Amino acid sequence: MHNAAPHAKVAPSEIAVGVVIGRASEYFDFFVYGIASVLIFPTVFFPFVDRLQGTLYAFVIFSFAFIARPFGTALFMTIQRHWGRGTKLTASLFLLGTATVSIAFLPGYNTLGETAIVLLALLRIIQGIALGGTWDGLPSLLALNAPKGKRSRFAMIGQLGAPVGFMLAASLFLYLNHSLSREDFLGWAWRYPFYVAFAINVVALFARLRLVLTQEYTVALEESELEPISTRQMLGSQGYNIFLGAFAALASYALFHLVTIFPLSWISLNASQAVNEVLTIQLYGACLAVLGTIASGWIADRVGKRNTVGTLAVLIGIFALFSPILMNGSAIMQDLFILIGFTLLGLSYGQAAGTVTANFERRFRYTGAALTSDFAWLFGAAFAPLVALGLSVEFGLSAVSIYLLSGAVCTLVALRINKSLEAGD
Repeated sequence: MHNAAPHAKVAPSEIAVGVVIGRASEYFDFFVYGIASVLIFPTVFFPFVDRLQGTLYAFVIFSFAFIARPFGTALFMTIQRHWGRGTKLTASLFLLGTATVSIAFLPGYNTLGETAIVLLALLRIIQGIALGGTWDGLPSLLALNAPKGKRSRFAMIGQLGAPVGFMLAASLFLYLNHSLSREDFLGWAWRYPFYVAFAINVVALFARLRLVLTQEYTVALEESELEPISTRQMLGSQGYNIFLGAFAALASYALFHLVTIFPLSWISLNASQAVNEVLTIQLYGACLAVLGTIASGWIADRVGKRNTVGTLAVLIGIFALFSPILMNGSAIMQDLFILIGFTLLGLSYGQAAGTVTANFERRFRYTGAALTSDFAWLFGAAFAPLVALGLSVEFGLSAVSIYLLSGAVCTLVALRINKSLEAGD
């Protein structure tokens, strides 16, 4: 009888470091593009229309990455099955870094005309495809190896990448916008964050490869049955769980861009505050989101993940009712919208991932978690800046309330359906 070779136990703390570095690098890319869509792209790529229309056009292109992301997941899961995790992760992060740094070299509309816009859209699609391949299974492995009674605390660690990535991106844009003239900022300095994104991706790549290519982690992934099941097989067998999980997280994902990208666009277009003031408040908000994300793990371990996500959905719905009053008010009220929104985002997003992951059969969990995240981003966040800004200009800020409320309702309905399915089992 063949005995399996002994191997070192997986240390959750080591996985946590890899998860945070990996997620923070992805979100940094994500927010660099999002902030540039408000501050840079309307002037550089859409100078032939007014600033509002240019921002809306930029938000359309912003959504392309989220549309492409599930296709990227399918592509790179195939690559992993044939050539392994290391090849998949290297190829996806190289593609992501190349697409991101290419934006830094992209001439504007005044130089290339419409070709510049087409190239920007193409690079954004490539970013989305590449992001689909960055799933390394470490968050799932971390949750499965968490100490008993602390799974939610460990599950929230990967979610810390969002506020950390935002803080890095917003700080860099704040520094450049504060230190340079408007001409220099729009002329060349805006390109610098895209260079930095490439460098961060390289660091993140080596940090993650150091984990996923070791024998200990290979064995741990295999023992946990974290396999790259084909997307077709996944959708055919567990598709209902993917969409149920995506909608269960919708309140959090809908809120995501409504406290990060949307306030920056709305306030700067209405000139009710200086851009630097908004970015500064958002940095404070991101700190609150970090604390909220950490707190969410302790709360969920005590009252349960479903109760935490459901309660936060209700609170997000209440917050939605007051959003028009806050955003239409004074600078202090707008700041309150940002700070309260970031706090709710941390508390909800901290537990949004994997809300119904336990529903997946074990061998489907790896691909299922990736696709659930992809569709949650697509349904909840991809069009949020475009819809919120476009409808708010046309019909007033009540559109933001409706958008957030719809996300909260979807979350509560999905959680209810999930509970019924579990009761039925």
